[in-house]
Amino acid sequence: MDNVFARLRAALDRLPGGFPATKSGVELEILRRIFPEADARLAAAMTGMPESATAIATRAGTEPDAALTALKAMARRGLVWPSRKDGDMRFRLAPWVIGIYEEQWDKMDHELAHLCDHYWQEGGMEGIMKLQPALHRVIPHHGSVKTEEILPYDDVRSLLLQSKSFGVRECICRKQHNLTHTEKCKFPTNNCLNFSASERLNDPHAITQTDALRILDEAEKVGLVHTVSNNQRGVGYVCNCCGCCCNILGGITKLGIAKSVAVANYLAVVSIDSCTSCGICAERCQVAAVKVDNTASVDRARCIGCGLCVTGCPSDAIHLQRKPEAEIVHPPDNYRAWEEARLKGRGLA
Repeated sequence: MDNVFARLRAALDRLPGGFPATKSGVELEILRRIFPEADARLAAAMTGMPESATAIATRAGTEPDAALTALKAMARRGLVWPSRKDGDMRFRLAPWVIGIYEEQWDKMDHELAHLCDHYWQEGGMEGIMKLQPALHRVIPHHGSVKTEEILPYDDVRSLLLQSKSFGVRECICRKQHNLTHTEKCKFPTNNCLNFSASERLNDPHAITQTDALRILDEAEKVGLVHTVSNNQRGVGYVCNCCGCCCNILGGITKLGIAKSVAVANYLAVVSIDSCTSCGICAERCQVAAVKVDNTASVDRARCIGCGLCVTGCPSDAIHLQRKPEAEIVHPPDNYRAWEEARLKGRGLA
């Protein structure tokens, strides 16, 4: 029997981000909840390269006009990514993360949340988060790094100031967590920011630039980690992550995968003479990299360079210091370069 959802899972796993199979096959149940069978059949014939609806329809065995209509509808639901070339529409299959999973704000109910939680725990998280280069990289908090030391691609506030349109959605990781755990996350959920250098019309999630900057400030105040796509140019969103719910930080906190996220090129350093041992830095650290005994100390191997300890310290006893040049790891130039590096690392280039 033709299992279209198994073929779709395989197509998703051929993408750079990966979508590994589990022994229970729970990922197939997830796909059945998200994709109607006709859409799954079309998506299973797609790749990570933009193609015409005709090319996709030919492989899927359907009519081009019907495929085009279906692909446009799938694009609106975030299942495929549209683009244009020479005036014609092209489509590529969206990855599981960052992509399809994050688009399930409206569909994420109790049942889907438990299915996703099962998938992450059965090996999905490890299978995806251990791959390199990492999906996300950490951006230091505003003011936690001296202006002259901050690298150009680490200034997310500058990206917001240069953008023209902004949106906000619920954090899908915290939404899933709150549906599957009796103890709810203490952090706010409505702070997953996206932005663009072009105007976007009729976006129901649109906010102003002032709102976007305020949400960024609030995330820093409550103690959330800024993460973005792991590339230098073309960044279009910033997630505000907690160690308890975030599947990417969870690679560190739950599975011990040190490179689950690309750490910032900075390291927290404690000024012992100024430290009052108040413990705020340890409370704010989302990856348990800071401990306080007589004074605060930072586990260099675990520190992700987010600056949460710096912005929360009442005695200015911690600062972020740029790593030596030999230790700095620059992210891939753009998303396509990241994809190529990830495929090469997986032996799929």
